Amino acid sequence: MKMRLIIPGLIVAIAFSACNQSAKTIGSDTADSTSVGTPPTADLKDEHTQKVYNSYLKLKDVLVASDSSGASEAGKELAVALGAIKGCENTSTLATKISASADLKTQRTHFTALSSDIVDLMKHTDVNSGALYVQFCPMANEGAGGYWLAAEKEVRNPYYGDEMLNCGEVKETIGIGKN
Repeated sequence: MKMRLIIPGLIVAIAFSACNQSAKTIGSDTADSTSVGTPPTADLKDEHTQKVYNSYLKLKDVLVASDSSGASEAGKELAVALGAIKGCENTSTLATKISASADLKTQRTHFTALSSDIVDLMKHTDVNSGALYVQFCPMANEGAGGYWLAAEKEVRNPYYGDEMLNCGEVKETIGIGKN
């Protein structure tokens, strides 16, 4: 009987510690570390793609802060920015789905597919200066994992917010100044 209780506890402990094995960052994990509106560190050559990137970062930041109403607003802004780019209609629809939901879990689920499209878009855009960081959390989406873009190397997980703020790692750097 005791083994039935111990094994699930060990599995949860191992899964949680896997995310905490990523590089530790300087600073604390307090609420101020999830502030919204981090200025983008990359300057893109195309102004429409720049608007998408800026809007995407706002959405990512409000998901980090677990702010579902902020995600709805940011999703609307991103949908408009994506609508200005030919071929991004389906991705704009994903942003609209985020804006139409008040449920944080649903928003984060749509964010997974949206991020995949946005990462692909950014990989095919020209960067004047700075870098974009493709980050990944193996725990997101019930263990299926999830990618997202960030303006900084420091991991701030949009799939879990404060629950697992630093779960993830940088998988790729797009742009100038790759380290």
